[in-house]
Parts: sequence; C-alpha cells; structure tokens
Amino acid sequence: MPEFLSQSQIDQVTVYLVIPSFLAPGETQELLQRSKDLLDDFDPATHPLTKFTTGDDDHVGDDYFLDSGDKIRYFLETDALDKDGKLNREKQKAVNKIGHGLHELDPAFRRVTLENDRLRSLVRDLKFHHDPVALQSMYTDPPSALGCWIALEKCTALNGALSFLPGSHKTTPITKRFVRLGPGKGTGFEALVSPAEEKAVQERSAQDAGKYVMETCEPGDLVLIHGSVLHKSERNTSPNTRFAYTFHLIESEPYAKYDEKNWLQPTKEMPFSRILPQGEINEF
Repeated sequence: MPEFLSQSQIDQVTVYLVIPSFLAPGETQELLQRSKDLLDDFDPATHPLTKFTTGDDDHVGDDYFLDSGDKIRYFLETDALDKDGKLNREKQKAVNKIGHGLHELDPAFRRVTLENDRLRSLVRDLKFHHDPVALQSMYTDPPSALGCWIALEKCTALNGALSFLPGSHKTTPITKRFVRLGPGKGTGFEALVSPAEEKAVQERSAQDAGKYVMETCEPGDLVLIHGSVLHKSERNTSPNTRFAYTFHLIESEPYAKYDEKNWLQPTKEMPFSRILPQGEINEF
C-alpha cells in the first residue's frame, strides 16, 4: 500500500502533480526566512556579476556557475545591471537564483530535502526511481528527471505561477539540451534533432501556446514535474515576490548513466545526495 500518495496521484505524476501543504507552515516559513537571510548576506562587491540565463544566444558558462554544484552561490536577473555594470535595484531583488548546493550545505534546506520522511515515502510510492539522488540540472540515460518545486510564497497569475502543457511529454520531443562545451568554452546547447524537426516542433509549440494550464499554489505546496513535460512561468512583474525552492530527483547508477556533458557534475567532496536511507533500494 502507498505510504503517502493515493493511487490516482501516483498515476498523475506521468504529467505533473500538485501536492497541497507538503511542507508544514513552520517549515515553509523557515525556508523563506533562510532565503531572505542568504540574500541579506550577499555581497555584490565580491561577486563576479554572473547572471542566470540559458537563452540560445546568451547563456551562462563562467567558472562561478560551472563550479557551483557543491557551493551556495548567487545568480543575477538578466536585467539586473545598468550600463556601467552596477546593480540597478536593491540586491534582494537583483538575484534570480541561489544554488546549487543548498540541499547539502544549508541545514534548513537539507532537512526538507535529505532528511524528510515525507519525501522518502513519496519516493517509495512513486516507484519512479530505484535509488534517487537530489541535485539541480541534469540529463540521464535513460531519462529519469523528476522536478520538485515547492512554493514558499503564494503563487498567482500575477507573480509567476507555473503553467504546464498536459500530454507534451508524449507529443513534444526534446530538441536540445544545455551542456558543457569543453574546457574554457563555457556552456551551450546541443541539438538532439535535425533543423527540420526543430522547426516543426517550434511551429507546433506556437499552436499549443494557448493550451497551457496554470497551477496557482499556496505556501508549502509541492509540484512534481515529469522531466519531459513542457512548463513555464511568466515573468513576475507584480510588486510581490515569489520565492520557491526547486530540486530534481534522478536515477543513480547502475540504473541510469549520468551524462558527462551535463553542466553540473558531482565532485569527490560532494557526490550526489541519496534520498533513501543508506542501503535501501526502491524495488519494483
């Protein structure tokens, strides 16, 4: 019998699933306050002013980004700098993302990720992975990514709630992936289909633009996102912040191979973090 999820919820994870109140109010508030504390501690004077962007023509790929898997680092909004390279807003609103080792290095984030019995029960119920590990961006063979997105504040249509295209994991192939280009070359995109196939997918995506389903969330809600489902959030142009905590679960070896081109790579000091207790494997 499932420990945490219902069978209908388990079935829905092939697309996406919203789990209300996955975190208790106290846990949610602790992560929100810890996020604000980290932003208060951020010192722009010692920062290389690395932005977070993975656009086709403007992607991040400096060492500050590529070596961040086992550190806590800050990445700026794409428009956070003025023409002189100075922050054009208060630092708390200039940061797009804090990553990528929060789940290992910060006690509050570690508790809800690696020491969370509810997450372990969820993993056992889903039977999506034999031996899942938590990290940020990744590619595995076979594909095994499951996104975990937790709202720390109320998410609405005005401040960037997530939207999903149901069924897109079956109808829309992944056409490219974000990879390391090699020593000293930063990051870029690797094509997975021909230019003609890419054009066809883009045309179909334009036709599907109005079919996305928005999911507003309350603080503490967890959204599970199948790695192949198209999803997005519009830019937050409201006066309200929209803090969220995101990590991914992937299958580990020998059940899947972690690709050496992934921009994020484990280190000897910090291998990828197991979710289940030592020695436990999810059998299915």
